[in-house]
Amino acid sequence: MVGKGDIALTDIRELAESRTVEELTAETRDVDTAASAASKAGAEGIGDKTYEPAKSGAEDEPDGPKCERDKDTKKSQTWKRVAKAALRWAAAVAFGVVLAGAGYEGWLLIQQHQKDVAAAQALDAARKYAVTLTSTDPNAVDQNFTDIINGATGEFKDRYTKAGSRLRKMLIDNKVATQGTVVDSAVKSAGTNKVEVLLFVKQSVSNSTAPAPRTDLTAVTITMEKVTNRWLASKVVLPGERGA
Repeated sequence: MVGKGDIALTDIRELAESRTVEELTAETRDVDTAASAASKAGAEGIGDKTYEPAKSGAEDEPDGPKCERDKDTKKSQTWKRVAKAALRWAAAVAFGVVLAGAGYEGWLLIQQHQKDVAAAQALDAARKYAVTLTSTDPNAVDQNFTDIINGATGEFKDRYTKAGSRLRKMLIDNKVATQGTVVDSAVKSAGTNKVEVLLFVKQSVSNSTAPAPRTDLTAVTITMEKVTNRWLASKVVLPGERGA
């Protein structure tokens, strides 16, 4: 007989079997829960992970846009070098032009200076020669002729030499005495070796028939040429001898 406090074997077996079933059910449920959680975690992990493809040698080569940028950079650098070279060339050409211009201007200045020097020298020689040409002394006719011939060249020297004997006789026979003075002068044209000078000469003239001197003002054009560092008269144009 079993009391209230005693547990029958059948009850114990049933309890054991019941607990076993419940525990198995609980374990099965726990396993399912854990598997579900693991599956979910795995799925989330795979979804969150960034997929990185395996690197290969192909990635070492530049991609399309980068290659284009590199090409543009190279082109830009090339154009910069070309532009710099062009600027240097242009600067060299400009410098050469400046030097050439400066050299030409310098040459012009030298030429002008040489002309100015020649003009001053020829004008001084012409003034002196005009006095020699317009001054005569009946007692020194031969010396007058010698001085005139020595100061002449070219056309005028030939012409005066040919007329010398006739002029000499006239001056001596008429006792002609003259004295010339240059009152004004100017250079008409000038080169480095040839200068044309205009002179205004005041000349007093007396002779045997008119002993009282009379004064004339005469314009004389003399062309002076440089011959062996001397300025000589190559052409003399007196009034009445225009174009002679």
